[in-house]
Amino acid sequence: MTNLIENIRGQVRCIVNNALISAIEKGELPDCEVNEIAVETPKEKEHGEFSTNIAMQLAKQVRKAPVKTAAILIANMDFTNTYISRAESAGPGFINFYLNSSWLYDTLEIISREREDYGKINIGHGKKVMVEFVSANPTGPLHMGNARGGALGDCIASVLNAAGYDVTREFYVNDAGNQIERFGISLEARYLQLLKGTDAIAFPEDGYQGEDIIDHMKNYIEQYGDKLLEADSEKRRKELVSYALPKNIERIRKGLEAYGIKYDVWFSEQSLYDSGELEETLKFLRDKDLVTEMDGAQWFKATEFGVEKDEVIIRNNGLPTYFASDIAYHRNKFYKRGFDWVINLLGADHHGHVARMKAAVSALGIDSSKLDIVIFQLVRLFKNGEVARMSKRTGRSISLDDLLEEVGRDAARFIFNTKASGSHLDFDLDLAVKQSNENPVYYVQYAHARICSMLRLIESEGISVPGAEDTDLSLLNAPEEMELIRKLAEFPDEIRISAQTLEPSRLTRYVTDVASLFHSFYNACRVKGEEESIMKARLVLVSATQIVIKNVLSILSISAPERM
Repeated sequence: MTNLIENIRGQVRCIVNNALISAIEKGELPDCEVNEIAVETPKEKEHGEFSTNIAMQLAKQVRKAPVKTAAILIANMDFTNTYISRAESAGPGFINFYLNSSWLYDTLEIISREREDYGKINIGHGKKVMVEFVSANPTGPLHMGNARGGALGDCIASVLNAAGYDVTREFYVNDAGNQIERFGISLEARYLQLLKGTDAIAFPEDGYQGEDIIDHMKNYIEQYGDKLLEADSEKRRKELVSYALPKNIERIRKGLEAYGIKYDVWFSEQSLYDSGELEETLKFLRDKDLVTEMDGAQWFKATEFGVEKDEVIIRNNGLPTYFASDIAYHRNKFYKRGFDWVINLLGADHHGHVARMKAAVSALGIDSSKLDIVIFQLVRLFKNGEVARMSKRTGRSISLDDLLEEVGRDAARFIFNTKASGSHLDFDLDLAVKQSNENPVYYVQYAHARICSMLRLIESEGISVPGAEDTDLSLLNAPEEMELIRKLAEFPDEIRISAQTLEPSRLTRYVTDVASLFHSFYNACRVKGEEESIMKARLVLVSATQIVIKNVLSILSISAPERM
């Protein structure tokens, strides 16, 4: 698992540090020290592959103009046994580093050797991470927000796994509290209406209006008839919830599996009540004098942790709030199960939850930096150029199932990850099924299928892809070849940045760039029909491109078709 770009950054730091020591020993610079040598990638290609502002960092200590310090450091640099060919000063004192081509050829050897492991790195060192996402209310079907959160959360988990973390995917089942009460009341109302007529009982104003509630009760009556008609309300609601809730949870599980998401853990909110963990947590907060009473309710003193207002954890009717359960749930994550890092994905309407949850974690004695909450923005669906809200087939709001039926798993997962989580997303249903270069997932998959077709054709003539180590890769020197290799070399570093920023949208942009550069290479450089040594070198490059595209799509849980 090699990140060559990170290795070269290390070479740059070592060269700069040694040059600084040398300049100090010669008396060209006064004694000074620097905590960290920052190495960046210049935006403009003419400024080299890497750059450092070390001369500007040292300005106060050495009392010299950064340009002069940069010149002294460059004069003391030794590039022996590195990929660096030269360094130049630029602007107010930046030092730009230029690489020789050998690092690109070594990239192809690394890809050829590591194959499906290429791109994987180990910045996580097995650190235990939980990614909790979707966690939809189990009282109804999955909607568009769940669809975006699902694609985003699953890909974050995959990226972290590729970066060397020990990742657990978790779905928090909200099977306790107020929403389950409403679910029971809604089921009971529909049950009685179906048996006695719609005028027999008014449907509650805050009840769940979905057609699925009616469907559940029709199925229940078909199976069990009117056996609950004379039962007392509490017993009736409890039995109806026991009937419908597992069916909803199973439907959610199957829908998410069809979407390519498999959870390691389905964690029940009710289990926090049953195990006594909720009461344990509340006692912990009370013992720390972090609970106060007001208006008959109990409040968590969130203001002691920098939050604007305190938060209710026990209502004036004695029932715990959802937030109380959430505090206990996070105590379970960190203390009971020992996760080092917890990541929650929440929709835009939960923005206010971030500060209070961080406060609660701090109150539990946990470093709040160990909790990251990713807020993702809303999705607008478009069909025929207009906003689409309803499914033509069902006449209901478009659900995840409807979306998968309309555009398929690959297009949905790819498009949901084309924008950063904090950006609003417009999802064009027509574009998602279009078989053209305008459709980003089709464009990338077509590049992979085109490569597979090329390799099949060549192999049918008895020619196989040679080993990179046995090939003269220095014959690859056309601009289109060098740009493509340079992009392939970036993959492990893209994993690093995606893991650190929790933004898998980097990978969809990256693999689209790879596909684009491959198409440019394909149009400019022949493979078959070239002189044998050039053909072999290009076959190594083509094969490496196929490996990288497939590896990126695998992380995104998107298929890499060999024929299209």
